[in-house]
Amino acid sequence: MIPYPLIRPLLFALDAEVAHELTLSLVALGASLGVAPRAPADGKPVDIMGLQFPNRVGLAAGLDKNGTAVDGLSRLGFGFLEVGTVTPRPQPGNPKPRLFRLPEHQAIINRMGFNNAGVDALLDRLASVRYRGILGINIGKNFDTPIDQAVDDYLICLDKAYRHASYVTVNISSPNTKNLRQLQGVSELDALLSALKSRQTSLADKHGRYVPLALKIAPDLEASQIIDIADALRRHRIDAVIATNTTLGRDGVESSPLAAEAGGLSGSPLFEKSTAVIRRLAQALAGELPIIAAGGITSGARARAKIDAGAALVQVYSGLIYRGPELVGECIAATNG
Repeated sequence: MIPYPLIRPLLFALDAEVAHELTLSLVALGASLGVAPRAPADGKPVDIMGLQFPNRVGLAAGLDKNGTAVDGLSRLGFGFLEVGTVTPRPQPGNPKPRLFRLPEHQAIINRMGFNNAGVDALLDRLASVRYRGILGINIGKNFDTPIDQAVDDYLICLDKAYRHASYVTVNISSPNTKNLRQLQGVSELDALLSALKSRQTSLADKHGRYVPLALKIAPDLEASQIIDIADALRRHRIDAVIATNTTLGRDGVESSPLAAEAGGLSGSPLFEKSTAVIRRLAQALAGELPIIAAGGITSGARARAKIDAGAALVQVYSGLIYRGPELVGECIAATNG
């Protein structure tokens, strides 16, 4: 296998979205041909949400929205994978260009806008994958669904994804779908979580299997908002919270010529902000439900810092773009125990 540091300059010479799609295609092809090496899923198993994870390190949603490379990605040693965000109907997302690298900051700005082939296409692909590990499915609303009807979109996706998922993540925190973050408000969140929890109960009865629900939140929250969200999570008995999505802030990248590009910022500059949210959540939740950390994990030390802040699991995405597959093993080793 060619070391990633030798491949990265070639990928970074391409448009960011073109490189993204090419990489997914190559990862999928390598797995289908049986030529992709397999990294052992080392680490100590942990029981979270009623599921046993081989290790604490997962792939965040957004990298493989349509489940095209699940088998290939599973060979990198992850303890779990999360695909999506997927919506009820296919949608193209926002106009291109919409994905920008900031290499000097190990950061990415994206305004993809939930571009995906729709929940049905995702499930068709998942029906043929060989991977039998823990798989999360991240769900969202279509861009043209009015915010006051968003619950309907989430219920459609939950109904369809339920029997295929190890857990389902409810994404209400992308900054790239108009008004989506309004669903983090107290009354809106109560209505959404109440509907989802009720549907989860009926689906568990129907399928004879309980599939946990996780909520993915933004990093751009006031302390009082975090407490309100924690209260809602406990009140509705949601199984986990993922902290965090990308930020609308530009702290740490002000000098970049791309800083003015619209969209969510991820990668190294997000680390401190997202970790602060984890600390506040951990204090507010007092261990009543697990936190899954995402945001700025570019090293094993940063993965460990998320665990020390109160997270039970971690997810990587942008760090993988800059560091390559070796980041996975490094994070696994750092989060053992």
